[in-house]
Amino acid sequence: MAGNAQQAADEPITDINVTPLVDICLVLVIIFMAIAPLAMVAGVSVLHSHGKAAVGKTSLAESVKVKLTLSGRLTVNGVPVAPAALAQSISAALLRCKDKTVMVTADAGNRVGQVVEILDTAKLAGAAKVAILKPESGAAAPVRGG
Repeated sequence: MAGNAQQAADEPITDINVTPLVDICLVLVIIFMAIAPLAMVAGVSVLHSHGKAAVGKTSLAESVKVKLTLSGRLTVNGVPVAPAALAQSISAALLRCKDKTVMVTADAGNRVGQVVEILDTAKLAGAAKVAILKPESGAAAPVRGG
């Protein structure tokens, strides 16, 4: 090495060269820094409902209610709506809603895809929050087979 001036030309080099070790460590740090943001999984956050309603939260009467029956009939705030006009009906109802919340209720036999389409339509119509409610205790239709 350049710092060791007393070493003769025929003696072997006994000093440890740490430059390759530092290079490898820096490369590993850069690789981990590049991969770390990709490790963060993006997904849908689901809020769990609680048994009691909190004070100051939006009541059911102040939000837009969309109901899907087992036969495929849609209602927005109790008014029957054609599936093609669902987005316009939700947009009109959201204009009267203070916090832009849409609550979807579906019968037990409805397919999940139908409910997800309604949730997507509500978000595209301008809903800030969407929620899924379970049907009333006596109103649940029997589950379809198949």
